[in-house]
Amino acid sequence: MQQWQPYSQRRKMLTTQQLKDIEQLQKECETHDHLQLKLNWEMLRNRGSDQLDFFHYENDELVAFLGLYIFGSTVEICGMVKPSERRTGHFHRLFRLGMEKVKQNGYKKILLNAPAGSDTAKAFLSKLGAEYAFSEHQMEWQEKPLEETDSILLRQARLEDYEMRVRLSVTAFGVDEEDARVMESKALEDNTEMLMIVVDERTVGKIRVSREEGQAWIYGFSILPEYQGKGIGRKVLRRVIKEQNSAGYSVHLEVETKNDHALGLYESVGFKAVHAQDYYRYQPSFSK
Repeated sequence: MQQWQPYSQRRKMLTTQQLKDIEQLQKECETHDHLQLKLNWEMLRNRGSDQLDFFHYENDELVAFLGLYIFGSTVEICGMVKPSERRTGHFHRLFRLGMEKVKQNGYKKILLNAPAGSDTAKAFLSKLGAEYAFSEHQMEWQEKPLEETDSILLRQARLEDYEMRVRLSVTAFGVDEEDARVMESKALEDNTEMLMIVVDERTVGKIRVSREEGQAWIYGFSILPEYQGKGIGRKVLRRVIKEQNSAGYSVHLEVETKNDHALGLYESVGFKAVHAQDYYRYQPSFSK
């Protein structure tokens, strides 16, 4: 029996069973296709009431899933279909449901995310008329000796750091200020660790660490432009890597391939690219 179950028609938060079903389908797809999907698990496990996930079940088995991930006025979209159920129209129907939600909420920018090695995804995106935007590497730290770090302090972010965190997102990542304010207003609500970087008693940057299932992921690492090129970033990375590695975690991060400076910095402390995701800009007919 088929079951089309947009998340919006059932519950406001994903259930434990839904999360297990998504994880099982992800493992099956990754094993079959020899690639890695980016499903933003941190966001999936902390869904609010935005109704951003869509499911298709066959005989109580999840065979297709689509998730929307909101970053201010930008929405990222990623999904998957059970290998034996592909080319049956399941994903197209979920995608239409997702686009209805995008239209309803009025997001300004749509990015479609697909593993770099997925020919199936590229064919689908080509038919949609989506245009390639950029690629992003997932990197993993490879064990290597690291020098001791000094002269920097990492402290827990506080509410009064909000304006600085917004400034960092705008200056370091080119994020629209309105989007930065939305994202930073939620940054302290999840289960990740937001740290502020302090040098000579001045707050000059931020870095976020998320830990789960033996992995520590670094996000949002940024330093004010006037403090870049002084070796601060390398010291911060060494400190974070040492702390997470000593606690038994493998250390990971993501970086756009076009950001040569960041890529070189991460490689210099022992990170190596292990997977890649391609991002495509999509402009549906209703937004033209």
